[in-house]
Amino acid sequence: MERAKSEFDVLEKIEKERLSRGWSEYTLAKNSGITSSTISTWYRRNLQPSISSIEKICKGLDISLSQFFSSQEESVNLTSNQKEILEVWKYLNDSQKEATINMIKSYVKIDD
Repeated sequence: MERAKSEFDVLEKIEKERLSRGWSEYTLAKNSGITSSTISTWYRRNLQPSISSIEKICKGLDISLSQFFSSQEESVNLTSNQKEILEVWKYLNDSQKEATINMIKSYVKIDD
């Protein structure tokens, strides 16, 4: 399905998120469980990815759909320490993320 013109450009957002991490299309594909050729085709043919594909992309980028579709104006102002934590976070695997959350919760005595 060819993309309709709108204010929010899904492919542009995917590209921005990918480049902000220093990832190639291959790395994005690997992390998202989508083939490199599929991602490449979206750009080559100016196609709109399906919602399920966007969900996979978000999972690969480790962001929510809400974060993906939010605009810069809606973003939260973070401290430099919070930004540093988030920058490191994206390089952790799932078990490291879980351990980190549990460690932080233990510091402030938060239970699930």
